[in-house]
Amino acid sequence: MKRLTTPPLGFKCLLGAAALMFAIVLAGCHKSSPGHTSSIYATLAADDNYSILVSAINKEGLKETLSRTSEEKFTLFAPDNMAFAAIGIHSLSDLAAIPDSTLKGILLYHVLATQVKAADIPQAANTAVTTLNGQPLYATRTAAGKVFINGIPVTRADILCTNGVIHDISAVLMPPVGNIVQTAISNPNLSLLVAAVLRASQGSTNVAAVLSGSGPFTVFAPTNQAFINAGFANTAAINAAEPNTLTKILTYHVIAGRIFSSDLVNNSTPATVNGETVSILLTTGAQVKGAGNSTPSNITTTNIVTTNGVVHVIDQVLLP
Repeated sequence: MKRLTTPPLGFKCLLGAAALMFAIVLAGCHKSSPGHTSSIYATLAADDNYSILVSAINKEGLKETLSRTSEEKFTLFAPDNMAFAAIGIHSLSDLAAIPDSTLKGILLYHVLATQVKAADIPQAANTAVTTLNGQPLYATRTAAGKVFINGIPVTRADILCTNGVIHDISAVLMPPVGNIVQTAISNPNLSLLVAAVLRASQGSTNVAAVLSGSGPFTVFAPTNQAFINAGFANTAAINAAEPNTLTKILTYHVIAGRIFSSDLVNNSTPATVNGETVSILLTTGAQVKGAGNSTPSNITTTNIVTTNGVVHVIDQVLLP
């Protein structure tokens, strides 16, 4: 089964919430015992699996903040080294290539200004919680006790520390770079999608304005190659298409609501904003199929958070 990953979108632009409650990991405070004698920073620093995260914290001057043991409490969603490696960050030198403002914003997007244990998260889907960088995360706790942050599973929960709690997560959380349209514009692999949105907006519906609105929306975003395979070889081919025809196709890729990969249900048929349905298939990896497609499209990249929804990248244009 193909592993789905959260994209290194912020890095690409500037350079190019798995089960919860498997255990309450008291040992996660690095053997500090039920007394929880280690701070969040000391707990991370004592575990080699968090060495990249610790280096990033040091680089951005956040060590003192996460070391304080006053009445102030924090919650840290902590990506381990494997999570950083998945987005191409293996060492301090890789971190050095990231502008400080970008890296600090990413780190603060992993921190809440209060202690939130797993059981404190509402049993609901996608509860917005504001992070220290001012942007919201979306926390889900299922009836089975599983927790997801922006659709990413928490793999170890409730690592209790003197100044808060750590939850281990399996991917780096990337803060949104803008709304759906702005996010697509920032990704070179979605340039033909952007061209299609702009061309469609010349018809009776301003698709760009809709996808830039408050939403929230979930968009299945075909890559450039997906458009080429569908017969749109380049921007000129897209601009030659009838705008309202493109609108019908594009709105077939949009679902009302914020739907992360953890919210997808096998064999479900959610309605798109053009009034027709698509099929969600999870048996052999995450896939979505249009009524006019002979085969399903693979969801190759999940959970790109935007200010007005979420984007999942797919490898085939969906046909109504």
